[in-house]
Amino acid sequence: MTAVLRVGVLGGAGRMGQEVCRAVEEAGDMTLVAIVDPAAQGEGSAPPSVSSSLDVLLDAGAQVVVDFTAAAAARRSLPWCAARGIHAVVGTTGLGPEDMAALAAAFTGGPANCVVAPNFAVGAVLMLRFCELAAPFMDGAEIVELHHDAKRDAPSGTAMLTAERIAAARAAAGVGPLPPDPTTHAVLDGARGGAAAGGVRVHSVRLPGLVAHQEVLFGALGQSLTIRHDSYDRRSFMPGVLLAVREVPARPGLTVGLEPLLGL
Repeated sequence: MTAVLRVGVLGGAGRMGQEVCRAVEEAGDMTLVAIVDPAAQGEGSAPPSVSSSLDVLLDAGAQVVVDFTAAAAARRSLPWCAARGIHAVVGTTGLGPEDMAALAAAFTGGPANCVVAPNFAVGAVLMLRFCELAAPFMDGAEIVELHHDAKRDAPSGTAMLTAERIAAARAAAGVGPLPPDPTTHAVLDGARGGAAAGGVRVHSVRLPGLVAHQEVLFGALGQSLTIRHDSYDRRSFMPGVLLAVREVPARPGLTVGLEPLLGL
């Protein structure tokens, strides 16, 4: 019989955190043993109740934590988990290259492993792969990412990673960077978005009613190609989150992205 994974959720009172709690409770091979969120100490109609202390993870015997908090909180809690042998699955946004290096150092050579993904929707992972395939054959690329109005960071981690992957795919194919933006006069500051890796322009939209959406537009002589992914509900991220929870104990060190877990 497969052992049941004991899972804790960091940021469990937030919108994504609540969805993760539901998904873990519905999964047959894992059990929710701890919820940590400083904004909601003691709340919850059924056990486990919400605590503000990370110590509850140890008390509950959590083997894996899922972190959907804020970058500042993750920088404190994830090294704490690594030092105590608790595996981590991280969907928190706003973590930069220095944070990735710190996580690699914290989770390398110790008893705990970590999976970090900018987007846990399997469709979004496929979108990234399709963009890599298209990038060497097209002459321009721009990204429009659209999220709910409470999202803290802009551009999104997925958009930044998409630009990096487009630039890397072009470099690997030997076709060089995209041509520079020919715009010489912007009537409104920021109208052309921000320049990400390889000169890919990124435009961020924040509106109530949205969840997570991204459109990548490629252009070439006489043609265009649009690759788009839409998450209409936070449940779209849960299969990827649960996959990472199941896989992280067997993946030493730091794993970035769902691609290795999906064999891509």
